Amino acid sequence: MVRKVINSIDGVDRNRTHQNHIHPNKTFLGQQDMAHRKLYISLTRTQAEVEEAQRLRYKVFAEEMGAQLSGTGGLDIDGFDRFCDHLIVRESATNQVIGTYRILSPEKANEAGGYYSAGEFDLSRLAHLADSTVEVGRACVHQNYRNGGTITMLWAGLAKYMQINNYEYMIGCGSISMSDGGHAAASLYHKLQDDYLAPLEYRVFARNPLPIDSLRTDMQVACPPLIKGYLRLGAYICGEPAWDPYFNTADMLVMLPLSRINPRYAAHFLK
Repeated sequence: MVRKVINSIDGVDRNRTHQNHIHPNKTFLGQQDMAHRKLYISLTRTQAEVEEAQRLRYKVFAEEMGAQLSGTGGLDIDGFDRFCDHLIVRESATNQVIGTYRILSPEKANEAGGYYSAGEFDLSRLAHLADSTVEVGRACVHQNYRNGGTITMLWAGLAKYMQINNYEYMIGCGSISMSDGGHAAASLYHKLQDDYLAPLEYRVFARNPLPIDSLRTDMQVACPPLIKGYLRLGAYICGEPAWDPYFNTADMLVMLPLSRINPRYAAHFLK
């Protein structure tokens, strides 16, 4: 069983080369022009680049959202980072990392002892898909670049990564704030389940479930942009939300088979 790890990694050589888990010539994944600015997406190649991603994560999750992170020096570091590939989006004029995603391949998940989300959910019904499933997480975008273009680039980079490595399924946690005690999260799940709940064979079960029966489910709430984007692409919600006490969020496990990507987006992402 992999439990959620929120701790720092000691003994890391900060200047060593970071090893990606795909072919080294595939680290650059694309570019896009946006309002007189060029954005570039790539996989990290050095430990210094990984730390740039971790610094952005800390800024978004700890400083903006108030997550309880134990990383030091303004970095969000956990025990899965060293097993993951890290997608980053840079803005060319400043060379700043303004978006990031981390990816745990099935091979590296085996080395890590399992997927990060196994700490929140029983993934037994997805075990037969493990060899072709990547897990994504820690998605965040700098507050000055949250206009849709950056996350679109991250999704395109993720799709290219999956194609290069012949992976078919993506899983990850979509988070909803628990700042109101969970009523918004319960209402959103109630609203989405009829249209987006996965078939029974893909259902997962929260280890620390959100107590939906004790919460309001009739509120009109907006779907968080990341979850909304996943669902537009064709993702399933795999079961009821789990409560994540470290981030104070309700997390829904989403799964996106590449074969289900909406044709409207497939031409853009799968080319």
